[in-house]
Amino acid sequence: MSAQSDGPRKGSLTIDVLIPAIDKDIATLPLVIDSLRRHVQHRIGTIYIVSPQSTGIRRLCASKSCTFVDEKTVLPITKNHIRYGTARWDRSGWLYQQLLKMNGDKISKAPFFLVIDADTILIRPHAFRKDGKTIFYYRSWSQPEYFRTYRKLMGVKAPSPKSFVTHYMLFEKAQLTRLKQVIEARHGKPWYNAIIQSIDRKKQFGFSEYETYANDLYSKQPTRMILRKSLNKALHSRASSLSQKQLDAFAKSHRSLSFHQRKVYQIVKKQQNSTK
Repeated sequence: MSAQSDGPRKGSLTIDVLIPAIDKDIATLPLVIDSLRRHVQHRIGTIYIVSPQSTGIRRLCASKSCTFVDEKTVLPITKNHIRYGTARWDRSGWLYQQLLKMNGDKISKAPFFLVIDADTILIRPHAFRKDGKTIFYYRSWSQPEYFRTYRKLMGVKAPSPKSFVTHYMLFEKAQLTRLKQVIEARHGKPWYNAIIQSIDRKKQFGFSEYETYANDLYSKQPTRMILRKSLNKALHSRASSLSQKQLDAFAKSHRSLSFHQRKVYQIVKKQQNSTK
C-alpha cells in the first residue's frame, strides 16, 4: 500500500486525524496512515499520533509527515490514575486511550476530526460527511456494558438500534465539547472522572467512546446522521504480510481490516456469541 499525498478531494471539507498508539502498533501504523491518505475522500489537515514518549513512534511520525503528541499533555490524568482490572486482566491502558480520544477536541485544529484505531486499515474509499450530515459506520452487535455505562452517564437509555464500535469515527468538535459539558453538569465532576467511576470494574468491556458519542448525537439529531454498514474484517495475520492482491480481494466484501491481538479477540468473540 503506497503512501499518497494529501491532495484535494471531493468537496472542500478539511478534517484532522487522531490515532492513539503505543510501541506495539509500529508494525501496522504506517499502513493505517497510508490507507487514510489513499481512501479518505476529504482533505486531510494534520494526522496526530498520540502516544507515550517513544523514539520509534517519533521516527515514524517524521517519516510519514505526522505530528507526534505526548499523551501526557492531553489529559490532566495519566494511565497511572486509572485502576481498572483484576488479578487476571488489566484494562487501564485500554480505557485511557478512549479518554484520550474523547479529548481530541483539544488537539484538532479542524472542526471535524477522524479517530481511527492503530490496528485498522481502510481498504475502500470512505466519506464521512455528506450534505451537511455525518456518516457513521455501524455493526449489528456490541457489548452490553457499553450501554449500561451510557445510561449511568447520560441518565437515559442509548437510543440507537445499531452499534457504532467500528474502529473509526468522525467527531465534530462542537458536539464532543457539548457532550462532555453535559456529563460534567450531570455528575458534578470532570467528565473523565465521571466515566471512570461509572464503569463496572469487574467487567472487561465497560465503556465505549464511540457508542457514547454517537448515541448522544443520535438521541438529539438523528436526521444529521447517515448510517452505513461497517463491513469490517478482523484478521490475525501480520498486516505487512498481505499483498495488494489480497487487499483487493478483501475490498470486494469489506471496507476495512483490523489486526487484533488474538487474546483480546477471543474474549470479544466469546462475549459476542453469548449474547446471540
